[in-house]
Amino acid sequence: MIAALKKSSERCEGMTHGGLYQRNPQLSHQHKAAHQGENSVNHPDPRTPIDALLTELYARHRGLNEGKLAAYIPELAKANPDCFAIAVCTPAGEIHQIGDIEQIFTIQSVSKPFVHGLALDDHGRDFVTRRVGVEPTGDAFNSIITLEERSKRPHNPMVNAGAIAMASLLKGGSQTERLNRLLEGFSRYTGHRVNVDMSVFMSERTTGHRNRAIAHLMLNFGMIEGAVDEALDLYFQQCSILVTCRDLAVMAGTLANQGRNPLTGAQAVQREHVKDILSVMYTCGMYDYSGEWVYRVGLPAKSGVGGGIIAVVPGKLGIAVFSPPLDERGNSVRGIAVCRDLSERLGLHLFDSNPDAI
Repeated sequence: MIAALKKSSERCEGMTHGGLYQRNPQLSHQHKAAHQGENSVNHPDPRTPIDALLTELYARHRGLNEGKLAAYIPELAKANPDCFAIAVCTPAGEIHQIGDIEQIFTIQSVSKPFVHGLALDDHGRDFVTRRVGVEPTGDAFNSIITLEERSKRPHNPMVNAGAIAMASLLKGGSQTERLNRLLEGFSRYTGHRVNVDMSVFMSERTTGHRNRAIAHLMLNFGMIEGAVDEALDLYFQQCSILVTCRDLAVMAGTLANQGRNPLTGAQAVQREHVKDILSVMYTCGMYDYSGEWVYRVGLPAKSGVGGGIIAVVPGKLGIAVFSPPLDERGNSVRGIAVCRDLSERLGLHLFDSNPDAI
């Protein structure tokens, strides 16, 4: 099993995002250096129950070859479909992980709950909910917006329309200041500096005609203000932030820990806003799969077309899975399978009759 994991990691590191490791070895080194000396292992110790379970689930779902890459963003179409990693992080800062943990990829829509949190910190709950609602839509993530008839606002921060509106709310006197605000906020969640993959950013910027149409519709209806192109660029940049599966587990663990990073102790988001973030993730985080997800998995979650999924067990656990092949709704096929198994095996569903299973 250990030899198989090493072989998978070698295949994965050479391809994702057009050979990122070859193109920017310094950035790769920064990610690896940030993770040294912490309580984590690439190959689980099968003597511990959680590590044994992760090893079992990795072996079970590694051969799941369903789904397709997100070809509508050219850079994402270069991903290696064999990449696969699972990581969990506890509020105590314990990290358990397996697979291609050091593989860097772009966060994509998994960024949306965290930008929602930044907007809440900048403006407060009342202001933010006047600009973007909290209702599920049942629509695809990139649906051309339907507006609430009375409020004239996007339905929630997890669909693209609401996420673009959230990006437009970030404080800063210039575009550079707003980008720095974004990156500093994400750095508090990961515990280290984060960067934007410029190739993916430019790919999204060049081909993001649908998001551009959404943004201009919102500008027409008075749902966003200011320079619409600047709001779009910031949205494309947030989606192009580089992370690892382990980073996502720490970010999810931070939300599970009332907004405090389990590794650094930094307060990444105000404690009173965590329940707002998790509530929207629970009802809206998986788009037109949200109802099925809540029924079968029962956890606040967010997916992204880069292949990442996070799930949060409040007070107990942050979960992350990375695997690029997506289903027809844009969710990682292996990611959903792993989360369903973890929820069932550990009794993680919020309405489970055995809430103390972990």
